[in-house]
Amino acid sequence: MPRRALTALLLALSLTPVLSGPLRAVEPNEVLADPAEEARAREISKEIRCLVCRNESIDDSNADLARDLRLLVRERIEAGDSNTEVVDYLVARYGEYVLLKPTATGSNLVLYIAGPAMLLLGLGVAAFYIRSRRGGRDTGSEALNAEEEARLKEILGK
Repeated sequence: MPRRALTALLLALSLTPVLSGPLRAVEPNEVLADPAEEARAREISKEIRCLVCRNESIDDSNADLARDLRLLVRERIEAGDSNTEVVDYLVARYGEYVLLKPTATGSNLVLYIAGPAMLLLGLGVAAFYIRSRRGGRDTGSEALNAEEEARLKEILGK
């Protein structure tokens, strides 16, 4: 295969994901008839974590559990729940882990604060260590006594 053709093929293959855009996992049979309700379902689905894929929303995931959660969101919307009620229902059922962006309250607050607190603590320890090393005696500036000078001259052969 000529070099230009191979280069063109590789370029085309590398640009395919960029040009196609993100694909959604929502299947046609999941889509609600009312466009407003479907838009609400998509908005909520982008905030809910796929419990199989971890850091992917159920709107983007192809996992069976994500599909079940998308259908559950749509059922709750058709039942007349508000967006907040749908999210609260999912949190009550699966725990706060189901949220892609957990709230900064309660035990989660400890997790939000722990990282920066540990960084500041580490910087403080490092600064204290560096300052204590600088403030110590400078042993290199002391003069040698006569015996040490004689021994040094003997070693150096002078």
